[in-house]
Amino acid sequence: MDEVRTAILDPMIGWIVLAAFSVLWILLGWWFGRDSEDLEGFMLAGRRVGLALGVATAMATWVTSNTTMAAPQLALQLGLWGMIGYSLGAVGLILFAPLARRIRSLMPGGFTSGDFVRLRYGTTAWRVFLGISLFYALGWLISMGTAGGVLIHALTGIDYRLGMTVILAICVAYTLLGGLRAVIGTDFLQTVIILVGVVVLAWLAIRRVGFEPMHAAVLAERPALLDLLFPAAIMFLFNNLLFGIGEIFHSNVWWSRAFAFREGVGLPAYLIAGLLWIPIPVVAGFVALGVPALALNVPSADMVGPMVAAELLGQSGAVLVFVVVFAALASSLDSLLAATSDLVLTDLYRGHLRPDATAAELARAARWIVLGLGLLTWLLCLPRVATLAALLHFTGAFVASTIWPIAAGLYWRNASSQGAVLGMLLGTASGLLAYHVIGFYVAALVSAAVSMAVVLIATRIAPDRFEWHELATSSVAAGRSEGGST
Repeated sequence: MDEVRTAILDPMIGWIVLAAFSVLWILLGWWFGRDSEDLEGFMLAGRRVGLALGVATAMATWVTSNTTMAAPQLALQLGLWGMIGYSLGAVGLILFAPLARRIRSLMPGGFTSGDFVRLRYGTTAWRVFLGISLFYALGWLISMGTAGGVLIHALTGIDYRLGMTVILAICVAYTLLGGLRAVIGTDFLQTVIILVGVVVLAWLAIRRVGFEPMHAAVLAERPALLDLLFPAAIMFLFNNLLFGIGEIFHSNVWWSRAFAFREGVGLPAYLIAGLLWIPIPVVAGFVALGVPALALNVPSADMVGPMVAAELLGQSGAVLVFVVVFAALASSLDSLLAATSDLVLTDLYRGHLRPDATAAELARAARWIVLGLGLLTWLLCLPRVATLAALLHFTGAFVASTIWPIAAGLYWRNASSQGAVLGMLLGTASGLLAYHVIGFYVAALVSAAVSMAVVLIATRIAPDRFEWHELATSSVAAGRSEGGST
């Protein structure tokens, strides 16, 4: 099908919406981040983020392009368990709530998740963890940049590369202007847009099609989507649960917020955000079950969400979908740019290359790193080589291997450093093998199981004896003076 006939919106409308949001987010980013001149202000918003902004930024960041576009794709492929299983991603936020409180108490001067792994487990584990974290971060950045281009193309016919370039440029621009302050401030508005938009879309979709016609069409044409004993879908349910936990437990996106929140805010912020997040993938995935009733020819599974919503709701609905998904994309892209730049700055640039860099030099380098990450993401998004779900779940084998090393390291004084290293390496390797031999829906499941076994056995055979007060020395000034040789 050619893009002129499949696009719902006129390209001119698409460019107007893009221009309006570009100006809005950049101005807001400048306003919120106008006082973020020093390094701690740029990286961690001065460590003074309150509950309202804390809930908003956690929720908005987790409502990604993968939620709003891959959830419909998985519902089309795996049926009811696809969208319900995706909603279990909220478990990661909920379980991270007590971890955020413990992280804040153990490491009041911490900056990154890499700080914890370096101090808790040593250099080898730190470098393995950095490899996993940076690979995952790039995968997430690519998936969101790709989703932006796909969204704009599906709704307006604007070329994929142009749409992807605009969204990346906007997020890089206001992240450069204000750092984490700008990210968290814009997240609040983006959360309001997402919540209102999702509720409106769900109500209009149900009113337009109805449950009975949708159920009858799916039952007649694709009955497997309603099968609660669909084996692959059941495996995906548990796989996605562990994948979501691994994503959040290891990622500096969530650790940086734990450090940025005021003391006592982390636990309620993550708990509330997780509970509010649960229905969003269900609603986003629900629209995909309307494909049979609408007799839509979907050229690519990851385009099903915007295509169905636009078909149901017409021009105004297409604009609403555009705005909601654009907000979801921006809220995650900016967060990941900021958090990944922190990891590159403190754990690679200063930890390995410039251990004696001053705070002023680090502040300048932080902005260059954000710009460099944006450029690298743009280059990697140019060839659209995989669907969103395939790219997303490939990284599951990596992140699920970090669940037990992180959790055990935070709570068990005798958690083994050797077990942490082997758990991450063997968990990742086994998860990748399962991904290729069995399927994407078991990669994180296998990785987490192997990593758990390794960590438990190693802690039993060769326990360490760690003193918690050693974590309190973590900061950019402290700990890096040894060049990362702890």
